[in-house]
Amino acid sequence: MFEWARQMQKFSSKFARITARDSVVFPEIKTNRRAFLLGTAAVAACGHRRGTGFPGYAFVANSGEQSVAAVDLTSFSTVRQIRLHATPAGVIGDAGRRSVYVIAPENSTIFEIDAEKLAMKRKISLTGTAVSMRMAPDGASLWVLCRLPDVLVQVELDRFQARAHWKLPAEPADFDLSSDGLAAAVVFTEARSVGFFDLAKSGAARVVPAGEDPRAVRFRLDGKVAVIANRSVRMLTVVDTKRGSIVVRLPLAVEPENFCVKADGGEMYITGKGMDAVVVVYPYWTEVAETRLAGRAPGAMAVSQSPEYLFAANPESGDVTVLEVYTGNMLAAISVGQQPCCIAFTPDNQYALVVNRGSGDLAVIRMAAIRAGRNKSAPLFTMIPVGTGPVSAAVV
Repeated sequence: MFEWARQMQKFSSKFARITARDSVVFPEIKTNRRAFLLGTAAVAACGHRRGTGFPGYAFVANSGEQSVAAVDLTSFSTVRQIRLHATPAGVIGDAGRRSVYVIAPENSTIFEIDAEKLAMKRKISLTGTAVSMRMAPDGASLWVLCRLPDVLVQVELDRFQARAHWKLPAEPADFDLSSDGLAAAVVFTEARSVGFFDLAKSGAARVVPAGEDPRAVRFRLDGKVAVIANRSVRMLTVVDTKRGSIVVRLPLAVEPENFCVKADGGEMYITGKGMDAVVVVYPYWTEVAETRLAGRAPGAMAVSQSPEYLFAANPESGDVTVLEVYTGNMLAAISVGQQPCCIAFTPDNQYALVVNRGSGDLAVIRMAAIRAGRNKSAPLFTMIPVGTGPVSAAVV
């Protein structure tokens, strides 16, 4: 009796470990026919659940057609091309306002699209050339970085008007907002510096050295340090935002061109020229954790939240590499189209959407179809033509 109890406890522990890892691996057990049929039916029901679509739209910016394609994610088809008469470079979705914001750098214009009517709603023209935009954490405004003149502009979304202009000391390359929305960091490549701005007051808090060839900046989630990408020298410079002093310089195996950060801020992922890999950085420990192989010349990345998978687009090979965040293991390499350049997810975590700039389409991947296995592949759910030269996407 004691041996039987010990074996049952051993089996229960093993089954619990298997279940926790979401594997469908069963030890060889003798059972009757009725129990077997009930068990296999339950496994089939869980393992092959059909996708239900997402009650919303993917908005894809097409640089070649000066338009935004609205893709219905229930029918998985492009239902409208919204003309801008300007070349879009990026889109941001706003689920609360049921709006999408599009940046057109050349004429420094921000467009607002009604996500329900699928039509242009408003636009605002700024000065110079718009470099990039970010949504404020409270969702009340957009911040837009411009050159010539070199300014950081706050656009109030309720009125869709420029509320404040922050004059910058040099030509900017990139910027970021702190998670509380109270500070901004702007890098100046030619000046080899970074400026930290207190957005509750006027003027820059300080401008400090940022190392050679600074191209991008990202706040750590707590806002206490900023991570600066020194591209040509393959380096990260970590700066204390309060003191303005350099905490550490971290050598990298790649040129830091593309950034992606987990939702909890615990890991930062970097890709770029130099190695077919993703560099994993721990911002809170200010150290490089590891370098993981991730396909051929990986570029843009995104992290799904449930389950936590890191997707890395490989433009040269036309596929996407999927890595499990917790283990770092490669789960799949999925062929998606020509020159994948952007990855987004539906809010319900059912689908990954990959923008293919070269083939002008949107590849849809069912998250449930990605499973650990020997073949290291997963099927595409569908492909949707969206237009010429798509560069960015947002889901609302």
